[in-house]
Amino acid sequence: MSESTSTTVQPLSESDQRLWATLIHVGGIFFHFLPALIGYLVLKDRGAFIRQQSRTALNFQLTVLAGYLVGIFTSWFFVGLFVLMAVGALNIVFSIIAAVAANKGENYEYPLAIRFIR
Repeated sequence: MSESTSTTVQPLSESDQRLWATLIHVGGIFFHFLPALIGYLVLKDRGAFIRQQSRTALNFQLTVLAGYLVGIFTSWFFVGLFVLMAVGALNIVFSIIAAVAANKGENYEYPLAIRFIR
């Protein structure tokens, strides 16, 4: 009497994919790369749209992390403080734009993002 367990995951509906993509983009404002990383690892097999959007958000948040690190390391120069402020502002603005686009079901690519994950 052995039961076969299914390891296939159920795809998310289109509206659920849009919802999760929106939350991942907005989550980047408050929790940086963690929502995108968790979303990518957990939801990437649940639909093409959520896979693309979580990967895009993760790439951008990793780029933001790199920007913060550059700002921190150059903060002993006066310019590092401006780098930190600029990166923070760009993170907020582009994450909101991405969240609005994801909520509409549109694919969004962040400008200035380095593609760490393809």
